[in-house]
Amino acid sequence: MESKGRRVVQQLPDDLTNIEFETSEDVNVIPTFDSMGLREDLLRGIYAYGFEKPSAIQQRAIAPVIKGRDVIAQAQSGTGKTATFSISILQSLEIQTRETQILVLSPTRELAVQIQKVILALGDYMNVQCHACIGGTNVGEDVRKLDYGQHIVSGTPGRVFDMIRRRTLRTRSIKMLVLDEADEMLNKGFKEQIYDVYRYLPPATQVVLLSATLPHEILEMTSKFMTDPIRILVKRDELTLEGIKQFFVAVEREEWKFDTLCDLYDTLTITQAVIFCNSKRKVISLVINYDLPINKRELYIYRIGRFGRLERKNVFNSY
Repeated sequence: MESKGRRVVQQLPDDLTNIEFETSEDVNVIPTFDSMGLREDLLRGIYAYGFEKPSAIQQRAIAPVIKGRDVIAQAQSGTGKTATFSISILQSLEIQTRETQILVLSPTRELAVQIQKVILALGDYMNVQCHACIGGTNVGEDVRKLDYGQHIVSGTPGRVFDMIRRRTLRTRSIKMLVLDEADEMLNKGFKEQIYDVYRYLPPATQVVLLSATLPHEILEMTSKFMTDPIRILVKRDELTLEGIKQFFVAVEREEWKFDTLCDLYDTLTITQAVIFCNSKRKVISLVINYDLPINKRELYIYRIGRFGRLERKNVFNSY
């Protein structure tokens, strides 16, 4: 590849793609979704979502959660963490009971909404009700949705606790508490709010904890609200996306990066791509819907609202 300066594409070492789990002795590896004993309508949702084979964390963590065990699982974004507990949650639901049975707590509003979307997508054939209960939104809307009845609530600790104190979010039927990004939750001032929420839950509530990192002090803290948990831990320095070859291009100057990107498109056969930047000012202010989401108005709005937030005028649709 010829260009300004020296530009060399190098492959990262293969040993970075190894994932080693330190797991409890009684954790089994289940290689397919079909062999997990999942309900038929949930399996339809999983395959419709695009999943074909469970990831390493899903192969190990879904079954013990479904069995009712407390679970501590370490996994970074991109390893299937959200789908791991979402599938477990949906399998555990009693759909006929229109009361909150599962509570998922996250450190940010964006993550809570993302989890809600994944749960609703995977549970598309189950008629599941899942509400995002987050700060910065209309309290009256929370009250209305919770009064209607929600199987699952995905929220931030402050707003969830507020709804519990108002007795709008009734906790009598909650059987599982999921703490996502637990390292941030238990380190960033949420700790007391989480304990406040936990005190309102039934005594036998199952607890599932997921985190990118699990420092020793966090593991020690879990003894206060978990009972004999199964541990699925991944060594932090070996975490990456399994089976994906990784490359880097050494670009000496910032102003050459765009030319390098264009050269890559000229050189490689690229069918689909996502380009990430560290700042909003660098992002391309254009959203192209190559396919329109049929009968999915909210998905269309999500695409152009989230990814075209800076320049909402620049949206092209193909028919």
